[in-house]
Amino acid sequence: MDTPADPTGIAELLAECELLRDRAAEEGVELDGSEGSLSDLDQLVPSWRDDPDTLTWLGNDAGLYLGTVIVLTVPGASWQVWPDGHPVVRLASGREIDTVELGHAWAEGGSPELSQVLAEASED
Repeated sequence: MDTPADPTGIAELLAECELLRDRAAEEGVELDGSEGSLSDLDQLVPSWRDDPDTLTWLGNDAGLYLGTVIVLTVPGASWQVWPDGHPVVRLASGREIDTVELGHAWAEGGSPELSQVLAEASED
């Protein structure tokens, strides 16, 4: 696993999540990097599930945002990028969380709840 040369730069890039931010703002949800924002996302009505193109992008954004919140709030958590370019979050324990995969699962079926993933990461 490669660690990016500029961890701050990669973190900023991964935190953009433009589609998710736009959808959340339309529903009055501010994505401020907090645990509460994940809970608010978990409560959104999933109108995007009717559009396969939106579903894919939104799932990706949800995973990147989830990872961003974990990195911001869980001590010792950091972004890591696999050699194929896939980002994951590595916890201080060494466990890796594929937040993008989890974001897609959330966007497609609502589970796991994003706030629950954060809670579990915080306990690791």
